[in-house]
Amino acid sequence: MPDVTVSITFDLISPFKNNQNYQFFEGVVNISATATNEKKVYSVVGQEELGAFPLLTKEEAGQAIEKAKQAQKYWEEEEVYKRAEILHAWADKLLENQAQIGDMIMKEVGKNKSSAWKEVARTADLIRYTAEEGCRIHGDLLRGDSFKGGSSNKIAMAERAPRGVILAISPFNYPVNLAASKIAPALISGNAVIFKPASQGTLSGKLMIDALLETELPADVVHCVTGKGSEIGDYLVTHPDISMITFTGSTEVGQSISEKAKMIPVVLELGGKDPAIVLKNADLDLAASQIVSGAFSYSGQRCTAIKRVLVDNAVADELTSKIKKKVDELTVGNPEEEAAVTPLIDEKAADFVQGLIDDALENGASLVTGNQREENLIYPTLLDNVTPGMKVAYEEPFGPVLPIIRVSDEADFVELANESEYGLQASIFTNNVQTAMNIGSKLNVGSVQLNAKTERGPDHFPFIGSKNSGLGAQGIRRSIESMTRDKLFIMNV
Repeated sequence: MPDVTVSITFDLISPFKNNQNYQFFEGVVNISATATNEKKVYSVVGQEELGAFPLLTKEEAGQAIEKAKQAQKYWEEEEVYKRAEILHAWADKLLENQAQIGDMIMKEVGKNKSSAWKEVARTADLIRYTAEEGCRIHGDLLRGDSFKGGSSNKIAMAERAPRGVILAISPFNYPVNLAASKIAPALISGNAVIFKPASQGTLSGKLMIDALLETELPADVVHCVTGKGSEIGDYLVTHPDISMITFTGSTEVGQSISEKAKMIPVVLELGGKDPAIVLKNADLDLAASQIVSGAFSYSGQRCTAIKRVLVDNAVADELTSKIKKKVDELTVGNPEEEAAVTPLIDEKAADFVQGLIDDALENGASLVTGNQREENLIYPTLLDNVTPGMKVAYEEPFGPVLPIIRVSDEADFVELANESEYGLQASIFTNNVQTAMNIGSKLNVGSVQLNAKTERGPDHFPFIGSKNSGLGAQGIRRSIESMTRDKLFIMNV
């Protein structure tokens, strides 16, 4: 990867008001000229070498933060409509490069081709909506006559001010969409961004940022900082010039970030153990179809994947048969072949999933279908008669294995669902809406899907988790709000 040296000169009288004074990045983002070590990236299938990225040092990461801090002072002065124009241009560039970016996602993280291309298109939509939503977020005007005691002569103007430098840390499974869902709200609200992509997903993230740099985004507003989390991770999350952290990834890492960040605000999107609750009066054909789609799309490598089925014992046999039939129809193979189930991100992930399957079978679970492995490709596996004490019943697999837990008492649905350390989403399948609302109100989760699979989105919906599934709220408007703060001006009249 070539060395890059970037310089920027600001017009201190009227910064960013005159396009003639801009100097922009070209090609790549802040790849330090002194970075000599690099990490090669290989495809999930076939181990094709896809490229490499530099392993920056703490010193180099610190330089990026300092440059972003300085650039943010001028970026927040730019009119919001201009920031919105840049985001719209970014969306245009993503669509122009959809094939290149989509194919990189397919190869780098093993998502089938149509899903990878769709991720790029969905991201463009997300960015456009963010641009428009950012233009509609305004402050408040408050009068001081609400309370007695001499405050009637006060008028408060509350505006939304950017926080400063946002550290955006994205996961491997949606290397473009979940990165842009952090970067776009930060930019529209006047923040600068330090973007730390997952190692497996960095090249896709870089192509996304390349598209951003083809717009009129001023230099140093966004920096892509790549390197080993073990070497620069703690440095980034504890840096005094980081104003907020938004992270998507494992619960273990998220908890560590929360502890180390101390007074730095954090928004965390973490793991899940989303249950599908199937009552005896449910439409079993609908339930089976939604469960299989929710559990096995992208090989289950989603925080919102259905990861356990809690089914009334009266219809358990019938539902299991219907699920098995649909699982056996799933195509298994390479992403280029549009297979529904593709290899997991690496051998370590496959080992973990296989361990959960083995543990369940050793402890009395019944194998309905699956339990076949070829390196990091795990065939979709359905397990019946799973009990709450088995690891697969409570650990997040992030892979294509689905346990069925039979429930004899309706009250047990809520108890079993809430026993999990996670609380992201849940699905309830029933023909009785009142029953669904009653059960759903007792579930300790962020979202409840009625007669549909658990999933993220649409992207402007609030996205939240309870317990160890997350902290704070996402969704376009909520993300913008979290990346700004109230700033009050009080007029004494």
